Amino acid sequence: MGFSFDAGTENNVNIKVVGVGGGGGNAVNRMISSGIRGVDFIAVNTDKQALNYSAATIKMAVGEKLTKGLGAGSNPEIGRKAAEESAEDLKKVLESSNMVFITAGMGGGTGTGAAPIIAQIAKEMGILTVGIVTRPFAFEGKKRTDQATAGIMQLKEEVDALVTIPNERLKYVSEQKITLQNAFEVADSVLLQAVQSISELITVPGLINLDFADVSTIMRNAGYAHMGMGRASGKDKAEEAAKMAIQSPLLETSIAGARGVILNITGSPDIGLEEVEQAAAMVQTSAHPEAHIIFGAAIDENLEDEVKITVIATGFDDKPAMPKEPKAAVPSQEAAPQAQAQPAEQGDGQASQEPQAAQNEEEGRAATSKEEKDRAFEEILSIFNKQHRSF
Repeated sequence: MGFSFDAGTENNVNIKVVGVGGGGGNAVNRMISSGIRGVDFIAVNTDKQALNYSAATIKMAVGEKLTKGLGAGSNPEIGRKAAEESAEDLKKVLESSNMVFITAGMGGGTGTGAAPIIAQIAKEMGILTVGIVTRPFAFEGKKRTDQATAGIMQLKEEVDALVTIPNERLKYVSEQKITLQNAFEVADSVLLQAVQSISELITVPGLINLDFADVSTIMRNAGYAHMGMGRASGKDKAEEAAKMAIQSPLLETSIAGARGVILNITGSPDIGLEEVEQAAAMVQTSAHPEAHIIFGAAIDENLEDEVKITVIATGFDDKPAMPKEPKAAVPSQEAAPQAQAQPAEQGDGQASQEPQAAQNEEEGRAATSKEEKDRAFEEILSIFNKQHRSF
C-alpha cells in the first residue's frame, strides 16, 4: 500500500454542477442557498416552468421541439431524446470545465433519461465526470424503482465515478422524526459535502497540498465511488471523524476493498501527530491492502477543537460493500418456538444429532458475528447523528 504526498498548487480549476430534472434542480437550489463558492451551477430540464424557480446561473430547457417545454411525463426515453436534441447546446455550457458533477433524482423522466446523455457528452469532451444520484423511496412504487435502476446502470457506463444515495436509508440518519422536506435536504447534503470537499481539496492551501491531478488520478474511469466526510471534536476526534467518513449511513458504499483513496485531514492548530496517525491507520486498514492512498493535510484555525476528514475511495473490484442497516429483523416470541419445533430434514428420514449440533454451533458463531457488525454500525450511526448537522 502506497502513500503519495503531493505539493501541487493548482487552484484554477473550473468545476460545474449540473442539476438534471426536478430532483437535480432542487439539489442545485439548496446548494446555492448554502453559500458554496467557486462552483458554477447549471439547471437542465424539459419543464420550462420548473426552470423559472431555479437559482442557477445557467438555466437550460432541453428538447423543446419534442416536449414543447412541458416536461418528460416520467418517461426516461423522452428525457433521453430531449438531451440528444439539445446536445450541441449542452456542449457549449460545459466548455472550459475541468470537472462536472451531474446530480439527479433517478426514477422519473428527465433526470433518468437525460443524465446519462449529459455525462456522455461531458466525458467525450475530456471532462472529469462524476454522477451523484438518488434512488427513490420504496413507497414510490416498483415502476419508478425499476426505471431508476435502469437509469443508474446507464449512467455508470458514461461517468468516470458514480455515487448513489438510496432515499430509503434516510430514515436511519436521525433519531428524530424526519419530514419529507428534511429528508431531501439530508440527501442533498451528500452532494454539497462532495462538491465542497473536492473544491477545498484543490483550492485551499495546506501543509500537504492536493491538486486536481490527484483527484483525477483517483476518480478517472473509476466506476462506483465512495465520498465521505466526517467532522468531530473532543476526545478521539480524529478517529471518530474517520469512522464517519469511511462508512456513512446515507451511502450505498463503504471503502472496503478500495484500491484508490484520497485522504485529507484538516484540523485545528493543536491537532496531534498521533491523531493523524490514528485516522490514517483506520483508512489504511479499511481499504484494499495494496491501495494507493494520496494524503493531504491542512490547518484551519476556525475549527478550534475539531477535525474534518474527507475520504474519496474508488477502484473497487465490483460494486463496493454496502454499510449494514442499523436494525436487524428479530423473530417474534411466537415464531421462535415454531422454528425450534421444526426438525432438520434428513435424506434417510432419520434425525441426526451430531450434524444438528454442528449446525447450531455454526449458526451461533454467525449470530455473534452479526451482532458485532450491528454494534459497529450503530456506533458509526451514533457519531453521524451527533455531527451531520454541523456541516
